[in-house]
Amino acid sequence: MKAPNRKTVSQLEELPNIGKAIGKDLRLIGVDHPQELMGKNAFQLYNTLCKKKGRRIDHCVIDVFMSAIHYMEGGETQPWWAFTEERKRILNEKEKGEMK
Repeated sequence: MKAPNRKTVSQLEELPNIGKAIGKDLRLIGVDHPQELMGKNAFQLYNTLCKKKGRRIDHCVIDVFMSAIHYMEGGETQPWWAFTEERKRILNEKEKGEMK
């Protein structure tokens, strides 16, 4: 898995788990540089992307966003699916909170 220098990486597609399609999606929502991912919330990025596209997209995109943010904030390189359980847990907790 690719692991560029997070301080000098300049293209989104150089990041682990980011290919042409996700790079294009990130640019669509205003993220043009890998450094801009730091401090972002993957769920907010996902919601913004869904609004821009006018439809709900696959929740796995959240996992990809989580993996890229994690990496840029100093985490180890991991496959995007390593974040699936965390995403499901967070969404489940949020759902339970909204039901109260």
